[in-house]
Amino acid sequence: MQMKRIAVSSEGPLLDDMVDPRFGRAAGFVVVEQVGNASSYIDNGASQVMAQGAGIQAAQNLANAGVEVVISGFVGPKAFQALSAAGIQVIQNVEGVTVGQAVERFKRGELTVADAPNSQAHGGAGRGSGQGSGQGRSQGARR
Repeated sequence: MQMKRIAVSSEGPLLDDMVDPRFGRAAGFVVVEQVGNASSYIDNGASQVMAQGAGIQAAQNLANAGVEVVISGFVGPKAFQALSAAGIQVIQNVEGVTVGQAVERFKRGELTVADAPNSQAHGGAGRGSGQGSGQGRSQGARR
């Protein structure tokens, strides 16, 4: 079995903490070696406060940490693309369990690697100007 580093979005630094269903705005990531009980924690506080790009920043942090698999609840399209570009497998729709339970489900082969994001993009859009009332006037020749 090839040993993998697994990162789980988490509400806290322990295996007993709940999976944070958010990826980019998760409190942090518990990183676990697939074999053995070693774990570490990557704080995601800097990404949480970003107006945009939180998922991309979190993906970069995990790539820098040598993570090969991410387990989370929801991953947006930009974060999914960044994770995929870094060669990190994404497992989604995991929530309502502890980090330790999620890792055990992965080790037992009960979780499926995703091939597309399961969340919409956040931020940036949605503040349209609402211009135009349909009262166009003829632009006849001006002299």
